[in-house]
This record gives sequence, structure tokens and C-alpha cells, in this order.
Amino acid sequence: MPISTRPLFRKLDCLQIPVPDLRAGLAFYGDRLGHELNWRTDTAAGLRMPESDAEIVLQTERPQLEANLLVDSADAAAERFVQAGGRVLAGPFDIQVGRCVVVQDPWGNVLVLLDLTKGRLVTDAQGNVVGNEGER
Repeated sequence: MPISTRPLFRKLDCLQIPVPDLRAGLAFYGDRLGHELNWRTDTAAGLRMPESDAEIVLQTERPQLEANLLVDSADAAAERFVQAGGRVLAGPFDIQVGRCVVVQDPWGNVLVLLDLTKGRLVTDAQGNVVGNEGER
């Protein structure tokens, strides 16, 4: 089967930055560096970047910096990535907004590919996540 020439990656979804304490991370990136809160959970918070709809996501669950790239389908992206010569490290698996897969290119670079098949996060007035778009 020929490899598609259509670009696989749609856009940068977020840059995930590990922080040991979410409150301290919000104080630094939010209060001191001026990034406004989009949403928050117990272990992560999304901050706005004013000239993009990509986010800075502060998280306390994993120690590595991570670039998350948006794709149409994480499952299809995994197949195509492997056909092109990369490999799957984890997934595809479900996440709150859709599906995700962790891949590695031939040079050892790790990328996180995700889709939004379950809809973007919905928050209350304080930025706390209360569900996904389209949920009732």
C-alpha cells in the first residue's frame, strides 16, 4: 500500500511541561509569565498562548517534556507512522479528549500523536474540567 503524501500532522496541540507541583507551575507560567488558564484538573493545567490555539500544558504525572501533535485519527496515524519507518512505543489508547499514540521516528525522537474524537474539554467559570464538548 503506498504511503500517503497528505501531511500526517495537522498542528501542534500542546507542549507538555513537567512540573513537580501544579500550584508552583501555575504561579511561574501563569502569574509571572502571563499565560492565562484555559482548564485545570488535579494533575494538569492548560494555559493559553495568545497567537495560537495550541496550549502549554503543565502536568505532574510524567517527568519528560512532550510535544503533542494533532492528527485526524491516532489509530490511522500509528499505522502510517510504522509504514513510513517509525515505530509505536505505546498505544493507541484512550485519553479524555480522544485517542493517543506514542511513536518514535528512525532517529529516536519521541512524539505524541492525538486526536480529538471525544471533543475538547469543557470547563466551569474557574477553569475546572467538567466534561467534553458534545456530552450531555
